Amino acid sequence: MIINKRNDGSKLTIYIEGRLDTSTSPELSKELETSLEGVTDLVIDLTLLEYISSSGLRVLFSAQKAMNGKGTMVVKNVSGLVMEVFEITGFKDVLTIE
Repeated sequence: MIINKRNDGSKLTIYIEGRLDTSTSPELSKELETSLEGVTDLVIDLTLLEYISSSGLRVLFSAQKAMNGKGTMVVKNVSGLVMEVFEITGFKDVLTIE
């Protein structure tokens, strides 16, 4: 997995490439923990995400919880395969997806 980020004042965009699974989700979790200070607008771009497991879903859910009361979180550019996982798990109704 490759994580790139763009910080634009209080807006942070995180780009995730590859697979978000048990072995890579701790890396994203750590990145989010250290990057959310002062962020009121979090965008997670999944254009290049090929796969997400339950561990990856937990990280996204934790990020959503961290942003509650602080600002907003939007997940963008979700592929059909990842959207299917969101739909099956009910995350489609929990996350703001554009």
